[in-house]
Amino acid sequence: MSEPLRLSKRMSELGLCSRREADEWIERGWVRVDGVVVSTLGSKVLPEQKITVERQASNEQARRVTILINKPVGFVSGQAEDGYRPAVSLISSRTRWKMDRSPTQFQPNQLRNLVPAGRLDIDSVGLLVLTQDGRIAKHLIGETSDVDKEYLVRVQYHKAGRLPESDLALLNHGLTMDGKPLKEAKVYWQNEDQLSFTLREGKKRQIRRMCEAVGLRVVGLKRVRIGKVTLGDLPTGEWRYLGADESF
Repeated sequence: MSEPLRLSKRMSELGLCSRREADEWIERGWVRVDGVVVSTLGSKVLPEQKITVERQASNEQARRVTILINKPVGFVSGQAEDGYRPAVSLISSRTRWKMDRSPTQFQPNQLRNLVPAGRLDIDSVGLLVLTQDGRIAKHLIGETSDVDKEYLVRVQYHKAGRLPESDLALLNHGLTMDGKPLKEAKVYWQNEDQLSFTLREGKKRQIRRMCEAVGLRVVGLKRVRIGKVTLGDLPTGEWRYLGADESF
């Protein structure tokens, strides 16, 4: 027999929304199971039951924004910590990129529930995604996400000569972190002191720790792509909306 699942989890599995959004919609009476409104948090459903959402939920979801920002050094991705400002504090009408083609008008209420879909260290720069859309957050950082992310990494080698090819091969595949093997990466030299890293996971300070494992010190790290979305010419400290014609 099929095991019952928490309604919010099932809605997330179906790609309707995130679990947090599902709980909000359930509380508002916007969710039906087999045609019957379910408004009790923690309710469970069977996998074969039909789940539908009211038009209000779809309309609210359509109004949710996703913002791309070129994060400078000295800002944290999420909540403020140790006196450092969060990246969301950079977002205002004044800092919007003048070349942004989106017709969306900036409103302060767009900052509500705007959360980072992935980390970027305080001393790293480049593309950071902030979104109100739980579907996008799940796609980028959910347990089953396989969206790749590309970084340009300036390095210094601690030893004499150049990094051996065997150690470059280790960066591509073979390193472990926190007791677990890392997924296969794509790492190659762009020039004599800069590597390109493409990863399909995002452990804390992963690239820096990978480099340390083979005797490299990171002196600069910039994320330039997430999936099919690139940083492009977006200036440091400025932001733009994810376009209706863009997807990760």
